[in-house]
Amino acid sequence: MTALAPRAMALDQLDRQLRRMLPGALGEQVRLASVQPGRIVFLATSAAWASRLRLQQAQILEAARTLGAAATAITVKVAPLPPVPRAPAERKPLSPAAAQHLRAAAKSLSDPDTRNLFLALASLAVADVPGGK
Repeated sequence: MTALAPRAMALDQLDRQLRRMLPGALGEQVRLASVQPGRIVFLATSAAWASRLRLQQAQILEAARTLGAAATAITVKVAPLPPVPRAPAERKPLSPAAAQHLRAAAKSLSDPDTRNLFLALASLAVADVPGGK
Protein backbone atom coordinates (compact mmCIF):
# COMPACT_ATOMS: atom_id res chain seq x y z
CA MET A 1 0.00 0.00 0.00
CA THR A 2 2.86 2.39 0.75
CA ALA A 3 4.21 1.95 -2.79
CA LEU A 4 0.90 3.05 -4.28
CA ALA A 5 1.43 6.81 -3.93
CA PRO A 6 4.88 6.88 -5.57
CA ARG A 7 3.58 4.65 -8.38
CA ALA A 8 0.62 6.97 -8.95
CA MET A 9 2.90 10.01 -9.02
CA ALA A 10 5.24 8.30 -11.50
CA LEU A 11 2.25 7.37 -13.69
CA ASP A 12 0.99 10.96 -13.55
CA GLN A 13 4.40 12.31 -14.53
CA LEU A 14 4.69 9.85 -17.44
CA ASP A 15 1.16 10.81 -18.52
CA ARG A 16 2.07 14.51 -18.63
CA GLN A 17 5.31 13.86 -20.51
CA LEU A 18 3.71 11.61 -23.13
CA ARG A 19 0.69 13.87 -23.69
CA ARG A 20 2.99 16.88 -24.08
CA MET A 21 4.52 15.32 -27.21
CA LEU A 22 1.13 14.66 -28.86
CA PRO A 23 -0.03 16.97 -31.66
CA GLY A 24 -2.77 19.57 -31.28
CA ALA A 25 -5.74 18.89 -29.04
CA LEU A 26 -5.04 15.16 -28.90
CA GLY A 27 -3.20 15.52 -25.60
CA GLU A 28 -6.31 17.05 -24.01
CA GLN A 29 -8.54 14.20 -25.13
CA VAL A 30 -6.49 11.26 -23.86
CA ARG A 31 -4.99 10.14 -20.53
CA LEU A 32 -2.50 7.46 -19.61
CA ALA A 33 -4.43 4.84 -17.65
CA SER A 34 -1.72 2.30 -16.80
CA VAL A 35 1.61 0.84 -17.71
CA GLN A 36 1.58 -2.94 -17.81
CA PRO A 37 4.39 -5.32 -18.75
CA GLY A 38 5.07 -4.53 -22.41
CA ARG A 39 1.92 -2.43 -22.81
CA ILE A 40 0.78 1.15 -22.25
CA VAL A 41 -2.96 1.69 -21.79
CA PHE A 42 -4.56 5.03 -22.67
CA LEU A 43 -8.10 6.32 -22.23
CA ALA A 44 -9.64 8.43 -25.02
CA THR A 45 -12.85 10.45 -24.87
CA SER A 46 -14.18 9.06 -28.16
CA ALA A 47 -13.45 6.51 -30.87
CA ALA A 48 -12.22 9.31 -33.14
CA TRP A 49 -9.61 10.42 -30.58
CA ALA A 50 -8.66 6.80 -29.96
CA SER A 51 -7.97 6.37 -33.70
CA ARG A 52 -5.86 9.52 -33.78
CA LEU A 53 -3.88 8.27 -30.80
CA ARG A 54 -3.29 4.89 -32.48
CA LEU A 55 -1.79 6.77 -35.46
CA GLN A 56 0.82 8.16 -33.04
CA GLN A 57 1.70 4.71 -31.66
CA ALA A 58 5.30 4.58 -32.97
CA GLN A 59 6.14 8.04 -31.60
CA ILE A 60 4.49 7.29 -28.24
CA LEU A 61 6.35 4.00 -27.82
CA GLU A 62 9.65 5.64 -28.71
CA ALA A 63 9.04 8.45 -26.23
CA ALA A 64 7.92 5.97 -23.55
CA ARG A 65 11.12 3.96 -23.99
CA THR A 66 13.26 7.08 -23.62
CA LEU A 67 11.33 7.87 -20.42
CA GLY A 68 11.99 4.40 -19.00
CA ALA A 69 8.73 2.57 -19.78
CA ALA A 70 9.56 -0.70 -21.54
CA ALA A 71 6.50 -0.99 -23.77
CA THR A 72 6.05 -2.62 -27.15
CA ALA A 73 2.32 -2.02 -27.65
CA ILE A 74 -0.41 0.50 -26.93
CA THR A 75 -3.99 -0.22 -25.97
CA VAL A 76 -6.56 2.56 -26.24
CA LYS A 77 -9.90 2.33 -24.47
CA VAL A 78 -12.78 4.73 -25.00
CA ALA A 79 -14.06 6.02 -21.68
CA PRO A 80 -14.75 9.36 -19.99
CA LEU A 81 -11.56 10.89 -18.70
CA PRO A 82 -11.14 11.26 -14.95
CA PRO A 83 -11.68 14.84 -13.84
CA VAL A 84 -8.61 17.03 -13.63
CA PRO A 85 -8.19 18.32 -10.07
CA ARG A 86 -9.04 21.99 -9.87
CA ALA A 87 -7.21 24.50 -7.77
CA PRO A 88 -9.07 25.28 -4.56
CA ALA A 89 -11.34 28.27 -4.84
CA GLU A 90 -10.05 31.43 -3.26
CA ARG A 91 -11.82 32.08 0.01
CA LYS A 92 -13.70 35.29 0.42
CA PRO A 93 -12.45 37.43 3.27
CA LEU A 94 -14.63 37.98 6.31
CA SER A 95 -16.31 41.38 6.10
CA PRO A 96 -16.16 43.92 8.92
CA ALA A 97 -19.96 43.68 9.25
CA ALA A 98 -19.76 39.90 9.71
CA ALA A 99 -17.01 40.38 12.31
CA GLN A 100 -19.20 42.85 14.18
CA HIS A 101 -22.12 40.38 14.22
CA LEU A 102 -19.83 37.60 15.46
CA ARG A 103 -18.63 39.81 18.32
CA ALA A 104 -22.21 40.68 19.22
CA ALA A 105 -23.17 37.01 19.19
CA ALA A 106 -20.10 36.17 21.32
CA LYS A 107 -21.26 38.61 24.02
CA SER A 108 -24.51 36.67 24.40
CA LEU A 109 -22.82 33.26 24.75
CA SER A 110 -22.38 31.77 28.21
CA ASP A 111 -19.90 29.06 27.16
CA PRO A 112 -16.40 30.60 27.26
CA ASP A 113 -14.95 28.17 24.68
CA THR A 114 -17.65 28.96 22.12
CA ARG A 115 -17.34 32.69 22.89
CA ASN A 116 -13.58 32.53 22.26
CA LEU A 117 -14.15 30.70 18.97
CA PHE A 118 -16.57 33.41 17.81
CA LEU A 119 -14.09 36.14 18.80
CA ALA A 120 -11.22 34.34 17.07
CA LEU A 121 -13.30 34.08 13.91
CA ALA A 122 -14.24 37.76 14.14
CA SER A 123 -10.54 38.66 14.37
CA LEU A 124 -10.08 37.29 10.83
CA ALA A 125 -12.00 40.19 9.28
CA VAL A 126 -10.22 42.14 6.54
CA ALA A 127 -10.58 45.59 8.06
CA ASP A 128 -11.66 45.64 11.68
CA VAL A 129 -14.57 47.83 12.73
CA PRO A 130 -13.31 50.58 15.08
CA GLY A 131 -14.35 49.89 18.64
CA GLY A 132 -15.85 46.53 17.66
CA LYS A 133 -14.05 44.53 20.39
